[in-house]
Amino acid sequence: MDNLPIGSDLPILLDKAKIEARIAELAAQISRDYKDRVPHLVGVLKGAWVFMADLVRQISIHCTVDFLSIQSYGSGTVSSGEVKITKDLDVSIEGRDVLLIEDILDTGRTFTYLQEILGAHDPASLKLAALLDKHSRRILPVEADYVGFSIPDVFVVGYGLDFDQKYRNLADVRYIPSPQTMSLFDPPA
Repeated sequence: MDNLPIGSDLPILLDKAKIEARIAELAAQISRDYKDRVPHLVGVLKGAWVFMADLVRQISIHCTVDFLSIQSYGSGTVSSGEVKITKDLDVSIEGRDVLLIEDILDTGRTFTYLQEILGAHDPASLKLAALLDKHSRRILPVEADYVGFSIPDVFVVGYGLDFDQKYRNLADVRYIPSPQTMSLFDPPA
């Protein structure tokens, strides 16, 4: 892992300004949709924490927050296909309007798993907000209720997303190029 490129050397997929503008739009929509209610935002750690922090600061209604942690990637670039909870919720969600906050909706396995687990706790509603949607990789038929950006099938890092716990600190969403992905984008300058 010592031969990983420095984050600033990776090509930008979504710059910070574009992300900030889209989050403001999502927050306004969520604030309208949950008017007169108090949504309980549940961030999926570790990838969603940056997105959730920026989203919460833009929401104009009361809301509460919690986190859970799951594992599905390990240190690879492809999901293992097995999802497990490694940190559970701190408070009951029974009767609450739950908005699950994810960094990326990919195969759909994670959200399907979390729908089953969280749905068993009888929330009043359960919806999903995802910063990124990689629809081309979907295996299970799930859709997010709120989507920041649809992206192609590239391995993305930055803005909370990682590769082997690195790159979370980047302000932009960048991608790790491969011979297959370089044809999807203009070569970096």
